[in-house]
Amino acid sequence: MDDRVRRRVGILVGVGLAGGLLPGVTMGAETVDVLLSVMITTMVLVVLTQLVFIGPSGRVPARMLLVFAGLGFLQDALIWWLLSWLAPKISAMHVEGWGTILLAALLTRTAMVVASQLTSRTEIAAD
Repeated sequence: MDDRVRRRVGILVGVGLAGGLLPGVTMGAETVDVLLSVMITTMVLVVLTQLVFIGPSGRVPARMLLVFAGLGFLQDALIWWLLSWLAPKISAMHVEGWGTILLAALLTRTAMVVASQLTSRTEIAAD
């Protein structure tokens, strides 16, 4: 599994966790609405994180990983903010409040970093 696939799986897991755990993220009432909301949210996050890639392509030292994770968290928070405005126009998803946006970004970035780092076989040497 290459790095892009690992990041996509991490985003899907993060979106699922955010939708399931956070009371401010409402995905919809019916199963079809929930699946559509998860799919649209995941696709928006995947496309935007691929356009502006922030993150390592393999295992990195802890200091570099924290820098990448912090910058990625900011990126994900901006994307979730965009989704809080965009998603109700195209799906049943609603995101309420800045706290929810920040927690959803944290869950998404954490899941992406974990999926990327745990399954990576590539080591990047520290300088």
